[in-house]
Amino acid sequence: MSNPNDYNQLLDATALSCPLPLLKTKLALKTLAAGEVLMVRACDAGSWRDIPRYIELSEHRLLSTARNGDEYHYWIIKGVKG
Repeated sequence: MSNPNDYNQLLDATALSCPLPLLKTKLALKTLAAGEVLMVRACDAGSWRDIPRYIELSEHRLLSTARNGDEYHYWIIKGVKG
C-alpha cells in the first residue's frame, strides 16, 4: 500500500466498548490474507492502548494511527503467520 490511508477491509468498532474493539480486530485480521491492511475505527479510549500493544506481541504490523476527536484510527498490515 502506497498510502497509509489505503486499506483492504474496514472494521467500524465505533459503537463498541472495551474489550470488543480489540476482539473484533483480532477476528477481522483472521479473515485477511498476509500483507493486506485492516483499518479500524474505534471510540473506546482503551483501544488506544490495547490495539497497539496486541500488535506489538503479534506477527502483524501497525502502519499508522490517528486520533480525530473521540475517534481512534488504526491501519494494521496482516503478518505472514496468522
